[in-house]
Amino acid sequence: MAAQTEHDVIIVGAGIIGLATAQKLQEGGRRVTLIDRKGIARETSERNAGGLAFSDIMPLATAGMLSKVPRWLLDPLGPLTIPAGYFPRIFPWLLRFWRAGWPDRVEASIRAQAALMHLARDEMATTVSACGLEHMVNSDGSLELYESEAAFKAALPGWRRREAAGIPFEHVRGSRLAELQPGLSSRFVAGTFVPSWQSVADPYEFAKAIADDVLERGGGFIEANVTQVRPAEGGVTVDLTDGRQLTGNRAVIAAGAWSKPLAARLGDHIPLETERGYNTTLPPDAFDLRTFLVFGEHGFVISRLSSGIRVGGAVELGGLTRKPNYARADAMLKKAADFLPGLKTEGGTQWMGFRPSLPDTLPAIGFSRASRDIIYAFGHGHLGLTQSAATGRLIRDLITGAQPPIDLAPFSPQRF
Repeated sequence: MAAQTEHDVIIVGAGIIGLATAQKLQEGGRRVTLIDRKGIARETSERNAGGLAFSDIMPLATAGMLSKVPRWLLDPLGPLTIPAGYFPRIFPWLLRFWRAGWPDRVEASIRAQAALMHLARDEMATTVSACGLEHMVNSDGSLELYESEAAFKAALPGWRRREAAGIPFEHVRGSRLAELQPGLSSRFVAGTFVPSWQSVADPYEFAKAIADDVLERGGGFIEANVTQVRPAEGGVTVDLTDGRQLTGNRAVIAAGAWSKPLAARLGDHIPLETERGYNTTLPPDAFDLRTFLVFGEHGFVISRLSSGIRVGGAVELGGLTRKPNYARADAMLKKAADFLPGLKTEGGTQWMGFRPSLPDTLPAIGFSRASRDIIYAFGHGHLGLTQSAATGRLIRDLITGAQPPIDLAPFSPQRF
């Protein structure tokens, strides 16, 4: 006879992935308990750029991107940096990242990402409707900018792949470029506008609104640090640092950058690395931003939120314990002022967060090696908000035994 458990589904991590998973599981009739060491949406989900990047189907590792890496690494404040002392630790991840850029892997990754993004758009719309969050979603599009004809031409293969995936866009120049975003520097010769791009008014408020809906529907929340998730008779046991042990029927590990050691204790050595992203949030009147701006050559974006104008991005592969290097945020803000000459750079607040990144840009979604009662949902990189509702739907299907709407093989936690 199976042991009685105190919880149904325990979700480790109350960021946007964990919250969206909880919401979808409740739709499927399951009871949920969320656990997080810092509170609801208090890590990366609190201060990201707020983009719903459903058009972002290209993996980070492509031939064009890999060719830029050596030049970027020479700039300590550039789009990509790795502290010198961290190279030995990250070298195996870099090898996998390099292999993910081979043509066969890139094509497979694009197919998988496109399928997930199609599901993400549909499932996010369902979540927004179910939680009454329509007022928190903006549909102002995005504009990727190019400083030279060479940069524009280099981007065209990626746009052709998006076109094949049914993603609408418009290449723009001159007066059309100025119409979409007045006040741009004259250095930009062209842009690509994605009209279907959406963003949320504020990522923290959006996540908190989902959390409020989950809690109002009977969900539980425990603020605690999880040390281990393990199989047990009739379900799972979750060990907390304060000595408590919670029992449940199922567990979902959605702890973002902190998921790696929990998976390792279950026998899954997943090459999860930490992208340390920086941003500065300026007052709302810092600039008249009309659309979400993407500066691909420089690795950062500028977004308009209810809390202000956010300038952020770039990648620092440096783990979880190194002190923040806010000079990176300063460098992005300086570039932003060059790109938007009217930008007011005073009065900003800086932030650094951890993006959980896998070498092939695809998340880990699936059962653990140790037990089918323990499921992984992490590794979304900079696409966590975008893919949160789709991930929740897929986790719900795995737990309830329903047929997932997409092939989950490319997202298998054991694919490495």
